[in-house]
Amino acid sequence: MRQYAGNRIGLAIVGATLLGLGAYAWLRGQDRLFDLPPNAKVLPAPFHRTLAEEPWPLWMLALALLLLALVALRWLLLALGWGRRGAHNGTGTAMLFVGLKGVEGLGRAGVRVAADGLRVSVTCPSAADVGSVVSKLDQDIVGRIRREVRDDETPSVVRLHVRR
Repeated sequence: MRQYAGNRIGLAIVGATLLGLGAYAWLRGQDRLFDLPPNAKVLPAPFHRTLAEEPWPLWMLALALLLLALVALRWLLLALGWGRRGAHNGTGTAMLFVGLKGVEGLGRAGVRVAADGLRVSVTCPSAADVGSVVSKLDQDIVGRIRREVRDDETPSVVRLHVRR
């Protein structure tokens, strides 16, 4: 299973931005910025006056940053794998790929073993014959995987995603 490069790139961009802002704040607090007097204003004077007269834009900025932090936290937790049920099963995944070897362009497939049963997920292109994929899964493949991983009475959930 391949990792999403977008998660890594996105987290690297967010991390570099936060590192840069933290370094700027630290240098500013230590009076170590080049050619900048210690009492220099960060914001332009008209903008500073507007914020001093009306405090609600700062509250809206704080709310927006809080929501952004919550979205980033959710993204990080999902990227780390929280919220997934069960453990990845390599034997079941291999059996699934062998059973679906006739499907052209099969993107992702995986088998997870959870406390409440078996979870099978398959992603196939829109050009694939979805009926034959479903019949293969229903008649043959899922039964074999259940017998190999646990037993015949194990409940199974199969998710079939068709890409455009």
